[in-house]
Formats: sequence, structure tokens, C-alpha cells
Amino acid sequence: MSFGLGSGLIVALVAAVAVGALGVAVMFRKEVLAAGEGTSAMQTIATAIQEGASAYLARQFRTLAVFVVLVFVLLFALPGDTDVRIGRSIAFVVGAGFSAGIGYLGMWLATRANLRVAAAAREPGGRDLGMRIAIRTGGTVGMATVGLGLLGAAVVVLLFRSDAPTVLEGFGFGAALLAMFMRVGGGIFTKGADVGADLVGKVEQNIPEDDPRNAATIADNVGDNVGDCAGMAADLFESYAVTLVAALILGKAAFGEAGLVFPLIVPALGALTAVLGVYLIRPRAGESGLTAINRGFYLSAVISAVLSAAAAYAYLPGSFADFSQVSDESILELPGDPRLVATIAVFVGIVLAGVILWLTGYFTDTAKPPTAAVAETSLTGPATVVLSGIGLGLESAVYTVGVLAAAVFGLFLLGAGSVTLSLFLIALAGCGLLTTVGVIVAMDTFGPVSDNAQGIAEMSGDVDEAGARILTDLDAVGNTTKAITKGIAIATAVLAATALFGSYTDAVRTALAEAGEAVDSVSYEIVSPATLVGVLLGAAVVFLFSGLAINAVGRAAAAVVYEVRRQFRDIPGIMEGTTRPEYGRVVDIVTRDSLRELATPGLLAAFAPIAVGFGLGVGPLAGYLAGAIACGALMAVFLANSGGSWDNAKKLVEDGAHGGKGSPAHEATIIGDTVGDPFKDTAGPAINPLLKVMNLVAVLIAPAVVGLSVGEGQNDTVRYAIAGVAFAIIVVAVVVAKRRTVSMGDEVPAARATR
Repeated sequence: MSFGLGSGLIVALVAAVAVGALGVAVMFRKEVLAAGEGTSAMQTIATAIQEGASAYLARQFRTLAVFVVLVFVLLFALPGDTDVRIGRSIAFVVGAGFSAGIGYLGMWLATRANLRVAAAAREPGGRDLGMRIAIRTGGTVGMATVGLGLLGAAVVVLLFRSDAPTVLEGFGFGAALLAMFMRVGGGIFTKGADVGADLVGKVEQNIPEDDPRNAATIADNVGDNVGDCAGMAADLFESYAVTLVAALILGKAAFGEAGLVFPLIVPALGALTAVLGVYLIRPRAGESGLTAINRGFYLSAVISAVLSAAAAYAYLPGSFADFSQVSDESILELPGDPRLVATIAVFVGIVLAGVILWLTGYFTDTAKPPTAAVAETSLTGPATVVLSGIGLGLESAVYTVGVLAAAVFGLFLLGAGSVTLSLFLIALAGCGLLTTVGVIVAMDTFGPVSDNAQGIAEMSGDVDEAGARILTDLDAVGNTTKAITKGIAIATAVLAATALFGSYTDAVRTALAEAGEAVDSVSYEIVSPATLVGVLLGAAVVFLFSGLAINAVGRAAAAVVYEVRRQFRDIPGIMEGTTRPEYGRVVDIVTRDSLRELATPGLLAAFAPIAVGFGLGVGPLAGYLAGAIACGALMAVFLANSGGSWDNAKKLVEDGAHGGKGSPAHEATIIGDTVGDPFKDTAGPAINPLLKVMNLVAVLIAPAVVGLSVGEGQNDTVRYAIAGVAFAIIVVAVVVAKRRTVSMGDEVPAARATR
């Protein structure tokens, strides 16, 4: 496929917008770093957090480099033209590098912004200044996410043209794989430290959160940055990249040349409106910070919708018959106006983002009835707090997934009976949703930055009561924004995974045609026993993945508990405040445990589709993907919203409700919060990249599975051998994880139970 001059210029313009977005990121970064850094005590604490976060990510990247090299070689070994295989492998490395770079940027800037937000609370107008610093920090990462995602996709389209979708599979896979590892590893680090710090400090010793006498406080604050900042930034980048990949793969089939260009135009417009959205987040007098953030989000979303509609009518033809070089020629015979159809699809995505924002906020905001009800159950103890939070999460998952299902079904109806067009419209809706990604990342980063700022203020003792109140309010807003962005990330995961599911079926049909087989020779009917088995396995993997992640947090937290107890017991003067705890030992413990634990979930995500695909065939693999998408969406929302509600229920009690700090109700909410920590910050968010990694693996291996299953290349021995090796790797990884013991220092029981 050769581009017309106009299309080539548009893609080049998109690349220029991407570079401009990176320039805006540099400008925001400069503004953040220009703010005051507070007292010397605050700077000392911030430096310890910076050093811990940098050391952890450096060790993590060295570990993950092995996986990157291995996958690079495996991708090159897959069938296809040599140029495409080389391009796909290189794109994989670039995608992984961009994902890692975004994660590192998020961590690096957040560990400097937290100090500046804490310092701002000491100044007149501290709330507004603190909000602006935190939002600009997120805006920096958000614009870098948009810039690198758009730049990577645009350059690949310019270089590879018709082969761009295949090459971009590598780009998306690299971004998703690194994001999943960073999400799992960072989540284990942050929640292992957080849970351990809470259980010993607040529950056993009855000292405040972030009290400098607690040896786990520095590790806890480090974890906020490597988990919530680095992990979530990488997660949202891969969502952006993978959604673009899915849109371009399906766009080529549905709209031909235009389908490789229009999906780039929509997020490019979103990059422009994201800058406006970040600047619009300014609280008015007497207005809550969350209201200001929501206003900036909704205004940028509305402007994006208007600009996207204008772009559709300016660029796309007025009839389906006017498209050229489409893969599915039946689309040329469809009635209707493709400009209107594309506009509606983008609108659906933008509206979906707004609905998810409202719905998630309703279930997790401290000012809304659901979380208030969870806080009230603290009057009857921790058991009822846990039960109410679980019930809230289960209920909210139904509503959120119901909204997603309605959107997907509506887009299928909009496709006028064409599956190819319908799947492309779903991917376009994902692009529409991600027009707001710059603001979404800003909202997400706001949470850990404000949380860390509160910790620095408390540990330093250099912020007065009024300043502490400002930071507490910002932290509560941050808890809600983190929950909201997790909900939106889940929505993008479902849309991208559904679109990639369509890409998988297209890859299977193409491979069958090349093998000389009928394209309908593979059954995807759910009544087929083999396909139903695939559905069950897909759902089961989500449960296993979540269980592995939560158990890993439990082991890391147990190690922290024993270490902090040891220090309180064996180091004189800690409780009196005359001796400094050994913060570095706890950082080392959670660093070691998180890096050793992240391999098993990653291997499960990569090798489970291989085992199912080569072992059972392409039909059951399709069922596997469907089961994983359905179960993963429900599980991710359940985990995120339960954890968010428990966290904010604790904030409500700490603000004075039901007896306030130190009361039995407070202790009950602390237990709920510790249960929710690995839910909302480890297992739940990691499901998003998990779904996309598994779908991309399926897309990548589909030609090889078909080639070994039918035609002249059929070889069941090789196929089953590959499946057996993949299954064996999973079994070994899980068994090794289950046999790991907790490092308990001097308090190791005589007989340690394995898990």
C-alpha cells in the first residue's frame, strides 16, 4: 500500500504533534522543579526516597533486560518476511524502552515533586500551589506518554506503510510486557512495605502513619513512586500504545489507507486538548480539589469530541464505496456515512471515560454514600469492614462491566453487521477514550505525589496543623483520582483486548487462507467442548495471576513486619526518638522480594496462551481470550474499587468520624485498608496489561499455530511439544513461587511453613 501525499503529510504532522507534546512535558517539568524545596529535614527525607526508588528501578531494569533480549530473539524466529520480522523485533525493544522510560520519568519527577508539595503546604495559598505542582508533575508524564506513543506509531506507519500493523504488534507487545512487569514488581514493593508499616506501626505500636520511628516508612514512600508512579505511568503508556496498535491493525482492514491515518489523528487532537485540560485544573474559592480535577477532565473531553468530529468530516470520505485498498471488501457495499460512524465511535469512547470516572468516583469518594457506609461498619469491627468493602467491590464491578458491555454491543450494532467494521469501531472508541490520557495520567500521579508529601511533612515535623490539613485533603483527593484512573485503565484494557481479539481472528483467517484452508474451517462456537475449555482456562488464569500477586505481597509484608518488630525490640532509643531506624534494611527486603516474585506472574501471562494455542488449537485459544477478558474486567474493577473504598473509609475515620484516630473504629479501618492495598495497587491494576499481553501473544503465535495444525506444515508432534514446554514452565514457576518462605530475620519459627 502506498500513501497519497495528503495522508503522508498528515502522519508527518501527527509526528510533529508528538514532538510538541514532548516539548510541553519539558516545560511542565521545568515548572515543577522551580518550586521551593522546603527545610533541610524535608530534603533529607526526600533524598532517601529518591535514592531508594532509583536503586529499585535500576535493579528491576537489569532483571527485565534478560526478558527483553529473549523475546527479541523469539519474535525474530516467528514466520513472516525478513524485513517485517526485523522491524517487529526492533519495535518490541523500542516499545519496551519507551514503557520503561515513561515509568522512570514518572518515578524521578514524583520523588522531587513530593518534597515541593510538602513545602508548598507551609506557604500562604498552599493548597492551590500544592495542587498545581502535583498536577503539573502528572501533566509532564501524561504529555510524555502521549508524545512517545504517538511518535512511535507515526514513525512505524511512515516507514512500513501496509506492513505497519504487523510491526506495531511488536511495539505494543514491548510496551505491555514491560508495563506488566513494572506493575507487578512495583505493586509488590509498595504494598509489601505499606502493609508491613501499617500492621506494626499503627496497629501494634499505635504510632501515626509515616512516623519516622517506623523503619518501613521510607520503603513505604519509595513504594508509592515505583508502584503508583512508575508502574501506572508505564501501564497507561502501554494502554495508549496497544489501543493504537489494535486500531491500526483493524483500520487497515476496514478503511484501507484511511484506517492507518485516522486512528492517529484522534489521539493527536487529544494531545492538544490535554494541555488545556491540565491548565484548567485550578480550584476556585471554597471548591474541592476533586471538583476542579473533574472539571478539567470533562472540558478537555468535550473539546476532544468536537475536534474529532471535525477531523472525521474533513478527512474521511462520505461513502464506504470511496475507500480504497481495504482488506474486507464487503465494507465497500455498506450503506451510511463513514464520517458519522467514526464520529459516533469516538464519542462513545469519550463518553465512556466520563461515565467510568463518575461511576468509580461514586463508589470510592469519601463524600459519597458507598464509602461512607463502609466507614460506618467500622463501629462493629474489622470483619464487617472487610465484608462491606468486598460487597461494594463486587457490586460496582457489575455496573462498570455493564457499562462497558453496553458500549461494546452498541458499537457492534453501529457496524451494520460487519464484524471487521465493528471491531475497528471498538478500537476507535478506545482511541476516543485515550484522547484524555494526558489528563488521566495527571490525575493518577496526583495521588502518590500528595501521599508522599503528607509522609514527608509528618516525618520532618516541619509543617504546622493548617499545612497538615491541606496535605490530608490533597491525599484524600488523590486516593479518589487513583481509583478513577484505575477504572479508566480497565475500560481501555477491555476495549483494546476486545479489538485485539478481533485482530487475532483476522490473523487466524489470514493464516488459514495462506495454508489453502477454508477460512471458516475453525469453529469458535461456545457450545464446542474445546472452546468452552478455553473459556474456563482463560478465566482461571486471571484468578491464578491475582492470587500469585496477592500472595507475593503477603510474603513481602510478613518479612517487613518481622524486620520492623526486630528493630523496635533490639535497637534502643527508637521509640524515644533518639535513635534513627535502619530504613535501608526494609528497602532492601522489599526490593529483593519484589524482584524475585515478579517473574512467576509474567511467565504465566506469556506462556499460558502458548500452551492453550499449541495444545488445543486456535478455536480454544479464542475461547481462552474471551474468558480472560470477561473475568479480568470483573476482577480488576472488584479489586480496585474494594481497595479504594477501604482506603478512603480509613481517611473518613481519621478525619474524626466514628471516634477518629486511635479508636477501635480506626483500627478496624486500618485492617480493611491493609487487605485492600494489594487489591487496588498490585493485583487489580496488573490485570490491565495482563489482558493485553495475552491477546498480543495470541496474535503473534496465531500463524505458527495454524501452520502446524493444517496443510502441508501440519506437525502435531512439534505442536504438542511446544505446548508441553510452555505448560512445564508455568508449573515450575508456580511451584517455585509456592515454595518460597518468608525472610523473618531473628524471628524465624522452628518450622517455617511454605506457601
